[in-house]
Amino acid sequence: MEFAELIKTPRVDNVVLHRPFYPAVEGTLCLTGHHLILSSRQDNTEELWLLHSNIDAIDKRFVGPLGTIIIKCKDFRIIQLDIPGMEECLNIASSIEALSTLDSITLMYPFFYRPMFEVVEDGWHSFLPEQEFELYSSATSEWRLSYVNKEFAVCPSYPPIVIVPKSIDDEALRKVAAFRHGGRFPVLSYYHKKNGMVIMRSGQPLTGTNGRRCKEDEKLINATLRAGKRGYIIDTRSLNVAQQARAKGGGFEQEAHYPQWRRLHKSIERYHILQESLIKLVEACNDQTHNMDRWLGRLEASNWLTHIKEILTTACLAAQCIDREGASILIHGTEGTDSTLQVTSLAQIILEPRSRTIRGFEALIEREWLQAGHPFQQRCAQSAYYNSKQKWESPVFLLFLDCVWQILRQFPCSFEFNENFLIMLFEHAYASQFGTFLGNNESERCKLKLQQKTMSLWSWVNRPGELSKFTNPLFEANNLVIWPSVAPQSLQLWEGIFLRWNRSSKYLDEAYEEMVNIIEYNKELQAKVNVLRRQLAELETEDGMQESP
Repeated sequence: MEFAELIKTPRVDNVVLHRPFYPAVEGTLCLTGHHLILSSRQDNTEELWLLHSNIDAIDKRFVGPLGTIIIKCKDFRIIQLDIPGMEECLNIASSIEALSTLDSITLMYPFFYRPMFEVVEDGWHSFLPEQEFELYSSATSEWRLSYVNKEFAVCPSYPPIVIVPKSIDDEALRKVAAFRHGGRFPVLSYYHKKNGMVIMRSGQPLTGTNGRRCKEDEKLINATLRAGKRGYIIDTRSLNVAQQARAKGGGFEQEAHYPQWRRLHKSIERYHILQESLIKLVEACNDQTHNMDRWLGRLEASNWLTHIKEILTTACLAAQCIDREGASILIHGTEGTDSTLQVTSLAQIILEPRSRTIRGFEALIEREWLQAGHPFQQRCAQSAYYNSKQKWESPVFLLFLDCVWQILRQFPCSFEFNENFLIMLFEHAYASQFGTFLGNNESERCKLKLQQKTMSLWSWVNRPGELSKFTNPLFEANNLVIWPSVAPQSLQLWEGIFLRWNRSSKYLDEAYEEMVNIIEYNKELQAKVNVLRRQLAELETEDGMQESP
């Protein structure tokens, strides 16, 4: 298919653009295969370059010969284009609708994007499983790398290489995979060096109504326990939902077969419930007319902060089992690709200082989201404005980023990255020139040859010029476990995401710049103090030598 077939009117003059925080500007609108571009000949006006893949929905209005297209973006921005001529307006609208909903992944912009920057680091090879395993292998010899999934035959949503107990061979892993949803057998998610406890994750066991069991599964899970120790299985479904799953062939671990494990059910919502919550929240944030009572009522009715609280509470429970109870844990829901990953990754942010650094957080996203098989292509296909109700769209990753922001706000000095880093990840998960978030799992990415045909997001982010934008000036390495408050009073609406197009951040940005300047000036003064102290010490030494006979 040629993009030209979809572009009925490639350019229109005298189009007026209205967008947040900018004065209206008249210019020429151009459509390319991947971008909507509006450029003006007026001085000091920024061009608009909008990826078609960032467009969530469009509305059309007509007043006489003038047409208006309202573009609603996946990053929650709303843009208005006033286009002279009804035919031009209809052509532009239908072209945008076609170009923003391309079926083939290989027609998306990352396959056509050519970077204008020098590639210093190949982000596709920055966080390989072998490198991550090396971090653990110095502390323990009880785990090994398994290549059982090399051809993605055992589990289509797992990476080719996983970390499993050394005492379990690959043949046993194949049997366990047949007993777990989607072939997702238990694998190592995190090793706590302080006490040797681990977080494992998997899909639900396929016990069914007959109470099916798998000796190899029981052996694998027990292999993670120390002598005389108990473990916890955290199921991210309510007991009722887990019991209903048995009728469909799923289920949960029976106490009789896993006597050393205590099962805890912590209900975390998923799928359309989260999507509806996001839609309600964005609608409330965009409505500028309501009074205080109505605003608070709509914020509460969205249930967004309730979902945040549920996820953070479960992550804190997982971290508590590891650090305070000295117990290993296994986490799963149904598939093990959504709420499971929210909990495993947030628990690591609480427990592991490395996860709070920029590269450590990138490694976490790679390991616990991309390689772990979170279906980004499905979950992030649409955002808050799309009307059609698809089952698989859900803001699971955005909720995770929001939870990280809640912890960052409570511990502003413990994170090397700032809020802009989290916002950037949200934007690129939904629409990007990079191939990192394309596909639903490593198997799909392999078939698409993303490493050969697209650029990794990390290749761009980890350049010094870009990193400075995402670095937290208040950061001081904190090697302790951090325990966030999950009390309702402690959780706030993430204004940087949900209100950034509704009110200007100009004064906040100015205050932030001033803070950075003060911190830099403080460092300069500290350096001068250190020099003066050294000079004073040298002078005192010389005086002492002169006084001694």
